Amino acid sequence: MTAKSEAPSAKVQWVEVTEDQAGQRIDNFLITRLKGAPKTLVYRILRKGEVRVNKGRVKAPYRLAVGDMIRIPPVRTSESPVVAKPSLGLSEALERAVLFENDQLLVINKPSGLAVHGGSGVNLGLIEALRQMRPQAKFLELVHRLDRDTSGCVMVAKKRSALKALHEDLRRNRVDKIYHALVAGRWPKRKTKVEAPLKKNELKSGERIVRVQADGKESRTDFRVLAHYGETSLVEAKPITGRTHQIRVHTQYAGHPIIGDEKYGDEVLNRTLKSTGVRRLFLHAAELRIRLPGSGERLCVRASLEEGLERVLEELARA
Repeated sequence: MTAKSEAPSAKVQWVEVTEDQAGQRIDNFLITRLKGAPKTLVYRILRKGEVRVNKGRVKAPYRLAVGDMIRIPPVRTSESPVVAKPSLGLSEALERAVLFENDQLLVINKPSGLAVHGGSGVNLGLIEALRQMRPQAKFLELVHRLDRDTSGCVMVAKKRSALKALHEDLRRNRVDKIYHALVAGRWPKRKTKVEAPLKKNELKSGERIVRVQADGKESRTDFRVLAHYGETSLVEAKPITGRTHQIRVHTQYAGHPIIGDEKYGDEVLNRTLKSTGVRRLFLHAAELRIRLPGSGERLCVRASLEEGLERVLEELARA
């Protein structure tokens, strides 16, 4: 149940922009600062000039600079929904899943079944759990996302400057994201890439789905065969572009859908392979190669497959 408060803020707030806050848009800053306030309210107080930066009016796209003095008027806000607390078991599992950490960045091996953030019926995601596990952390933000059923490497920035640097590297294709996927059929070793434009669609049921369409966004995934297991193949997938469900749709388009994929996979084969222990999407973010924010040092982080998927491969190898 969501508790609500209709009392306005007691007085005008004055906020000086720090180095970690610099560079973000004023509207995004206010949405984060005024938790529970509708976005319509945020844009209204900006439009009316009730928000001032260095005593002057600003528009929503204005980007904050270090030392800017922001005047925030009293506003009515609804208290944010109470976020579910992570269980002791989940907290311990996530602490064990930390692959790398310094003062700028956290890389974690996200388990399958855990969304990266709450919303759309999900009470607790990875980022909400981490924030509650580390209440002393002033800044924790997802750098990128993984589908709920995909496991593996996820980056969480611990400083806004690190978030900005990694977003820039992602835009410039300086981050290598390597996935492992078990797919249907024997993937030909000569097939090293799939280039097919992708477009998001919404079905009549409201379900969102991505399809290969001529008017979609340019998309490319590079592939390499790691092993063949009878009539399945373990492949390495490296997305060159970063579209929603890209690897899942590109493997389907190539005629080799990912095992355990309920949205884009082969239902009959999925049912057959449940006997070997495949009860989830067999897609794992196995490796990240990045430049560390601040130092520029190259870092390679690897996430091992969960035991259940390792057992599946052992079972298939014996078959």
